[in-house]
Amino acid sequence: MMTVESGDSKREFVGYIRIANQPKIELRVMATSTHEARSLVTEQYGEGHVIVMWNEEDASRPSRPR
Repeated sequence: MMTVESGDSKREFVGYIRIANQPKIELRVMATSTHEARSLVTEQYGEGHVIVMWNEEDASRPSRPR
């Protein structure tokens, strides 16, 4: 499991990465946004993999009507 140092405005993002012919790797990253979380994972593992990240607080918050 990957962990990155946290700052004041960072939140925990969880998810996983799938690298061809390997088991899924679970991730836990401290970042300010989903985009930053994905970027940190890409820096660690490289381009071209399936990366799924989410923030538990955002996922549990009711969505607003559109």
